Amino acid sequence: MSDVHGSPLLLVIDVGNTNTVFGLYEECSLVADFRVETRRNRTGDEYYTLLEPLIRRSGYVLGDVKAIVVSSVVPRSVYPLSRMSRAITGEDPVTVDHAMDVGLKLKYHRPEEMGADRLVNAATAYRRFGGCVVVDFGTATTFDVVSSEGVYLGGCITPGVSISMDALFAYASRLPTVEVSRPERAIGRSTEEAMQSGVYFGYVAMVDGLVERLRNEAGMIGEVVATGGLAKLIARDSSTISKVEPNLTLEGLAMLYGDLHGR
Repeated sequence: MSDVHGSPLLLVIDVGNTNTVFGLYEECSLVADFRVETRRNRTGDEYYTLLEPLIRRSGYVLGDVKAIVVSSVVPRSVYPLSRMSRAITGEDPVTVDHAMDVGLKLKYHRPEEMGADRLVNAATAYRRFGGCVVVDFGTATTFDVVSSEGVYLGGCITPGVSISMDALFAYASRLPTVEVSRPERAIGRSTEEAMQSGVYFGYVAMVDGLVERLRNEAGMIGEVVATGGLAKLIARDSSTISKVEPNLTLEGLAMLYGDLHGR
């Protein structure tokens, strides 16, 4: 791949509580993505310095980025990312929030409290699959319900797998830390096996139970779309997850930019 392309690039940025994910789009196709730790005190210059070698390593140059779209659940990150955007493109980024028309009717008491990533995921999943439940495995695990008429009905939020594991380790002094992985059986024959099976199969059961309850309350049967770091792992034993879309948020940010610019 050549070091200099010249084609206009779109940079989409999803700032989560734990990680920040960057996606680089060329002609509507995701050509590179990067994941870094979210740091709330990072400056615009630091974002610029961080991104430049990552993009160059993928065979592109930062100067070819012509537009930037940001979704953030960390309010302090928006200003430095705006500064970085102005340094790269000369313009502020497109920032996704509850006031943006994403193609859904929001049936939510206080839309301004809704995480931008949840809004993006719901809009993208609905565009692709119609009425659905979206499960995002991040720092928290979120469930979002969209009706077949395009109404965002709400959802629920649970502690993420890593948070649950950290709490278990912190408050039970004799329990070790274990990796989140799929055990061979539910009946653990050691403390480590028991913890792994409890976390993994317990989480699968929680996901399936909540999905069924949400479906019943909404009176709908639609696709259950999983995204986030553990989506593929949990989907192996889930009886409700029907689609795994690892880049759902990035694809949604690119989709919303395309909507704004008639693409």
